[in-house]
Amino acid sequence: MSISKPSPVVTKNDGRTVGQGFKSVFFVLFTLVTVGSIEARLAYLQVIEGSHLHAKAESNRIRMLPKQPERGNIFDRNGKVLASTKYPRSVYLWPMAHKHQDTWNIVAPRLSQILGVPSEEMEKKLQEAGPNSSSLVRVARDLSEAQITALKEYESELPGVEIHTEAVRYYPYGPELAHVLGYTRELTAEQLKVRKKDGYRLGDVIGQLGVEKAYEKLLRGEWGGEQVEVDAKGRPQKILGEKQAKAGTDIHLTIDLDLQIAAHKALKGHKGAVVVLDPNNGAVLAMASNPSFDPNIFSKQKLSKKEVEEVLLNKEHPMVNRALSAFPPASTFKIITTTAGLESGKFAPDSILQTFGSLTVGGVTFGEWNHAGFGPLGFPKAIAMSSDTFFYQVGKRVGGPTLISWTQKYGFGKRTGFEFTDEESRGLVPDEKWKQKAWKMPWTVGDTINMSIGQGALQVTPLQSAIMFSVPANGGYRVKPHLLKDNEQAKNWRESLGLKPSTVKVLRDGLRMVITDGTGKSLNVPSIAPASGKSGTAEAGVGRPNHTWFGAYAPSNKPEITVVAFGENTGEHGGTLCGPMVLQVLEEYFSKKYPGKYVKAASEESKDSKSSGHSGARTGD
Repeated sequence: MSISKPSPVVTKNDGRTVGQGFKSVFFVLFTLVTVGSIEARLAYLQVIEGSHLHAKAESNRIRMLPKQPERGNIFDRNGKVLASTKYPRSVYLWPMAHKHQDTWNIVAPRLSQILGVPSEEMEKKLQEAGPNSSSLVRVARDLSEAQITALKEYESELPGVEIHTEAVRYYPYGPELAHVLGYTRELTAEQLKVRKKDGYRLGDVIGQLGVEKAYEKLLRGEWGGEQVEVDAKGRPQKILGEKQAKAGTDIHLTIDLDLQIAAHKALKGHKGAVVVLDPNNGAVLAMASNPSFDPNIFSKQKLSKKEVEEVLLNKEHPMVNRALSAFPPASTFKIITTTAGLESGKFAPDSILQTFGSLTVGGVTFGEWNHAGFGPLGFPKAIAMSSDTFFYQVGKRVGGPTLISWTQKYGFGKRTGFEFTDEESRGLVPDEKWKQKAWKMPWTVGDTINMSIGQGALQVTPLQSAIMFSVPANGGYRVKPHLLKDNEQAKNWRESLGLKPSTVKVLRDGLRMVITDGTGKSLNVPSIAPASGKSGTAEAGVGRPNHTWFGAYAPSNKPEITVVAFGENTGEHGGTLCGPMVLQVLEEYFSKKYPGKYVKAASEESKDSKSSGHSGARTGD
């Protein structure tokens, strides 16, 4: 038996040898490039970008918390506090700590229950701040003791909720100084957009009216802050550093608190205003407007329904500063008509004119307030009697352009330069151009006659009127009113109107005679120095009660004080209503400055003298 030999095993060869080594090389190169890129990136991050990324990491761990400065105090001219600071407790939230909905769902209901603030209202504030904001967001102010106790009791349920003592504006005299000081209030969303570039933040308070607004930059101060370390959830862990906030600058006003209170009391029961000036430099000693409001209500988190109705929705508009609002000046304007007549050269200081029961010009009859006239009068007596027909004749002869020119020289028709620019009315001095634009009619002699006694479209503010009365008081200068005691620029600003000495004398003689023999006898009492003044009663429109005026300065021979009182729609007469208001302020001034020199005789005398002002059917005085 033969044994067969096994066949050899043949291995199949595919014949492909190209590329086998390239795969290995490619894999090695790819690995090298990848590792090299990673190392290069690490080197870049560590060496080149290291400091920047370290700072960024630190910023994720460290937050800068702003600290609000305390607002500067406001004092009167004698150092009495008019506005200061109180320190209630407020509740703040960390937006970072509440950006997670599950956390907020626990915090919101409990916090809302304790504070009485809707969850939606708090959530809106957090959204406005933004979830990554490093600033605390105030959600409630002026906490009660019960609320503070409850917050501490539920502290474990309220992560990211903090209680801080806050500096809040306080006005010890409330309504008596509201229109001078104004008030502070949290920024609106619109205001924040404008003020953000100046460093204002969500929740900041800002001056909204009066001195608070005019001197916001001085009063505000400079922010400070704390550098705080936070955990991964944005919760504060420890304070790393602190910069103290710098309090705002204290300011002293020209206001005399005692005179301000007297002016406020004088207006009680009447809509209107009282303005008190130093006639020699324009310092505002008092400025009262009625009705008024309590500025402290705006320091609270939210106004009550009653406060909203009494202040914001009140038809009497208590937030309007009537001292800076414009009204027809009536017969007080005869100061300017006298000036125009004498300075025009068309009348001499001793000119005499016949007065009448009425005067007809261009087919229109203009009446005298007493319907009878006063016979022949010179300028001083015409001022004292407030004769309308006398000044009709003066206005007609000097003409509209001259009368308008002198009206503007006295400062009517433009702002006075007073600090409350946004609140102050320019008033109105009508002329040919204005009448054509407003009524599509030409200026007539009748317009000039109406204007000569302070009627027609002419409108002035009580502050402008006080400046007018200060011109004869100081010898012929227009002063610039101001409230900041250290405002040297305004204090030293006086513009000469170029009046002849004889014109100043006629004005002074006439205004003194108003008190001794005319419509202002309520001021002819021993409780004040000899005074000079002028009354006025203005038509307010068909079916509406008259406006009333009285302006005065004293002592007559060397004036130190000018007082103007205005009554809106009082339906009475200037001498009978506003004269006694002026008297109250002057009595306060002279009794304090010259104690014992003037006899405060008589409150009874001043009551009796209220009837000494004339009363006529026309609204001359």
